Amino acid sequence: MDIQSEKLELIKLLLETNDNAIIEAVKNIFKAQKKDVWKDLSPEQQEEIDLGILEANRGDQVDL
Repeated sequence: MDIQSEKLELIKLLLETNDNAIIEAVKNIFKAQKKDVWKDLSPEQQEEIDLGILEANRGDQVDL
């Protein structure tokens, strides 16, 4: 099964569940993954991302 099919299957399973524990577990996986990526960034990269978020929150144009 390709990655897009896997994603769609996960979405389907999430939509069908009413089990808060499952939803929280999935959210925690993503939070843990996000933290690991952030730690791998240099302080300069983290600062650049933080600045971009601040600018976006203010409605400033973000040049890519």
